[in-house]
Amino acid sequence: MQNKGFIRVFAVLLTLVCLFYLSFSLVTRHQTKKAEEYANGDSAKYAQFMDSISTEKVYLWYYTFKQCREMEIGLGLDLKGGMNVTLQISVADVLKSLSNNNPDVNFNKALAEATANQAENKDFLSAFYDAYKRLDPNVKLSAIFSTFQLKEKIKPNTPNDEVLKVLRSELNDAIDNSFNVLRTRIDRFGVVAPNIQRLEKDGRILVELPGVKEPERVRKLLQGSANLEFWETYNLNEFSNQLSAANEIIAKLESEKAGATTTVADSVATVAVADTAAAVPVSKKDSIAQKIKELKEAENEKQNIEAWKKQNPLFSKLQMNVSPDGRVSASPAVGIAHYSDTAAINRYLALPQVRELLPANLMFKWGVKAIDEKEQYYQLVALKSTNGGRPPLEGDVITDAREDFDRTTNSAIVSMSMNAEGSKIWEQLTRENIGKCIAIVLDNQVYSFPVVNTEISGGNSQISGNFTPEEAKDLANVLKSGKMAASVKIVQEDIIGPSLGQEAIQAGIISFIFALVLLMIYMISMYGVAPGLIANGGIICNLFFTMGVLASFQAVLTLSGIAGLVLSMGMAVDANVLIFERSKEELRLGKNLKTSISDGYKNAFSAIFDSNLTSVITGVILFMFGTGPIKGFATTLIIGILMSFFTAVFLTRLVFEKGLDKGWFKNLTFTTPLTKNFLAHPSVNFLGQRKTAYIVAIVLVVLGIVSFGFKGLNQGIEFTGGRNYIVRFDKPVSTVDIADKLKPSFEGSTLSVITIGGDNQVRISTNYKIADSSEGVDTEIESLIYNGLKDGNYIGDISQQQFKDQHVMSTQKVGPSIADDIKIGAFWAVIFSLIAIALYILLRFRDISFSVGTLTALAFDTVIIIGFYSIFYGILPFSMEIDQSFIAAILTVIGYSVNDKVVVFDRVREVAGIYPKRDKKIVINDALNSTLSRTINTSSSTFIVLLCIFILGGDTIRSFTFAMLLGVIIGTLSTLYMAVPVAYELQSRKQKKELAAEAAKAAK
Repeated sequence: MQNKGFIRVFAVLLTLVCLFYLSFSLVTRHQTKKAEEYANGDSAKYAQFMDSISTEKVYLWYYTFKQCREMEIGLGLDLKGGMNVTLQISVADVLKSLSNNNPDVNFNKALAEATANQAENKDFLSAFYDAYKRLDPNVKLSAIFSTFQLKEKIKPNTPNDEVLKVLRSELNDAIDNSFNVLRTRIDRFGVVAPNIQRLEKDGRILVELPGVKEPERVRKLLQGSANLEFWETYNLNEFSNQLSAANEIIAKLESEKAGATTTVADSVATVAVADTAAAVPVSKKDSIAQKIKELKEAENEKQNIEAWKKQNPLFSKLQMNVSPDGRVSASPAVGIAHYSDTAAINRYLALPQVRELLPANLMFKWGVKAIDEKEQYYQLVALKSTNGGRPPLEGDVITDAREDFDRTTNSAIVSMSMNAEGSKIWEQLTRENIGKCIAIVLDNQVYSFPVVNTEISGGNSQISGNFTPEEAKDLANVLKSGKMAASVKIVQEDIIGPSLGQEAIQAGIISFIFALVLLMIYMISMYGVAPGLIANGGIICNLFFTMGVLASFQAVLTLSGIAGLVLSMGMAVDANVLIFERSKEELRLGKNLKTSISDGYKNAFSAIFDSNLTSVITGVILFMFGTGPIKGFATTLIIGILMSFFTAVFLTRLVFEKGLDKGWFKNLTFTTPLTKNFLAHPSVNFLGQRKTAYIVAIVLVVLGIVSFGFKGLNQGIEFTGGRNYIVRFDKPVSTVDIADKLKPSFEGSTLSVITIGGDNQVRISTNYKIADSSEGVDTEIESLIYNGLKDGNYIGDISQQQFKDQHVMSTQKVGPSIADDIKIGAFWAVIFSLIAIALYILLRFRDISFSVGTLTALAFDTVIIIGFYSIFYGILPFSMEIDQSFIAAILTVIGYSVNDKVVVFDRVREVAGIYPKRDKKIVINDALNSTLSRTINTSSSTFIVLLCIFILGGDTIRSFTFAMLLGVIIGTLSTLYMAVPVAYELQSRKQKKELAAEAAKAAK
């Protein structure tokens, strides 16, 4: 093997990089454990400890705890839980916008009254209209809403009920826009696989984000409306004298407010100190007297400082931007202040007496970022309003935004492009402010105020602000994903437990470890100790490298991601099986061990490369077009396949070659007593059985389609929506135990139970009778929950009404978290990936029959699995729910099945190349029989892993693993009895046509 040195160096560097990024998880785990020990179950103490070390350097004398948490590998909602946020979109803002900010007093009073009572009302619009009618019985809504924007829908004489219909439609569109903007932002935030659902109440959206490490960053991301503005600025030296006068005015007002003060307490304290000095023995009097003198001086200094603060209330909180020699800065930066003082400063500067002193068009905004390491001090910036209170340029002119890097300052920036109108205004604005600053403001916070050196034409500009790459990415994300139709605020925020349940996760981890051990034993028993250990070492390296690279991307690992890991591990095993089987064949031809291993690697390379590349193509397309679980699956799959290719093809070969040079491997046969004669010379007539296979396949497909048409699928809450019930208990509870008690009552419906806000509070979610909107459904579900829990010593001997009053904290009706466009996106992602696979197989094998055979078999695999879930849900003794995890399982099956088919087609091509004149039927049967040992070994090894997880992993992931188990069996059979036979049929027809054409030509 060439380039051994490069491979060794690359392997060492990759190992160091993975160790570095995985080490952050160890550091955060250590600090979290310290916090838990300190808190001893007290959540307030725990939060206090975590906040206290947030900016402390805890790793390598450089990384703060906050940075370490950002760098660690995260776990998704299903594995770890996360942050539950309920957002309220301001419906009043939407109505104001639709009215073109109408100043009508009664209109604005009605909006305020409806907003104040919004928590009690599901229908904001009805509450607003009722309030408006009380204020003005003769109200005519068309007078308010017949604006230019709505001129086609609302005329001056349109009746109120028609206006309300239009407004309701516009409100829904605005909320949908905000919903989509939020979802786009969250999706671009990273591979987080969030849940986002509309609630029944007007303008409410529920967002669940996994393993949130930066709550403040998330809050900004969710609440920012993307209201971008460009403002001219004032320099401090232009109004510093007025600010000094304002400081005096504020001092006078504060003094009048406080009233007269007395110094009696100070006098008493002084007397007490003097008496103490007199009572001291002579031997110690001098030294103590000196100490008392120092204390008195310090006390006097403290009193002087307090007196100065009273005289300068503004400047005591706002440190002015003044040089040590007293020169006032010619910059828009007014000064800095501690975050706890910003509210008081805002109050001072908003006083009418202060506004009279300052220029009328002067505005103040705070900088978005703290300027110190402890993140406590923020900058105040002076803006100039020259356009009637509106900025000269707004963010609606932005056509694109992206994170970038400024090599001059070595910092992250955001590059923007503007439309033609914005470019023209921007050029004029920069021309008029050369030598001055222009402030870039987003959602009332100043991101930067660069000096304009020259006019900027073309509409391209940049936002700088000493950003981290994450901050630049978030800013570009917010600008690009669009502006909210209305302001958004967080009305409720909770910490939620993992949706799979802690017990299920532990069972899943144990089952995965057990499966890995069994897999290693299987490899050793099939190929011998040395080859088995080398292959097992490659699998472990593959997992280590995959997790390390995932950590470097700050990716979030979910159940879908684990599916990708299982698939990549299966492909790593498959690569080793291919190599060992080819090496075994070379040994049977009489070659020596070193040549056999070398030729085994060489002959297996094309099959390994093709199968891995088709899976990577699938992963890339799924990543580009997919969202949520699909993107998480694709990310893990791509990384896992690349790492498995490197470990199986290069690292294991290095070990074999080193062992051969050292004389460690002398009698390798790649067999054991169990496998010495296992499928040594199989002769199965696969093509002869194809007609029977076709009949069986058609029957299965028809049964599946009929069941799907009449019975449908057991869709989960992600697809149907559902109802959430927050239930609080008097003691900590087990979510798995509660789910077990409730499942009999909700048979045939989806049910999930997770902790929320604390270990004595759970959220019970179900899609039971989700299509029924009658008022009695909530009562019926509460009755089912009550009856399910009353025998479990959870709620005691109380009535259903007492249960509702004392334990049911809230109820919510939520929409589906997988919206229609996500379903469509997932569908097209799968279709495009299949087309790409077919095109690659066509280019690689130069035979369209292989592409058609692959697509036919993959379609068969998918239809059979979906049909099986339709036929047997409610019959088999575990949940067969169609949810996000099921999507990941189907994708895993497709990836696994493609890999299997490419390997077999590669051997068909190879045998056909060796025997070009041999009958195609014999060629294909020989190819299938020669790869049969590899097919069975790969399928068996993957089956072992999945079977262990299925049996030991717990009920919550049983449906997920069963789909993959089914996929392994069906995918293997479809290769042998569907993909290859279909390719043979097409090749035979083509051959018959060619022979007929030659015969016709010869007859002429």
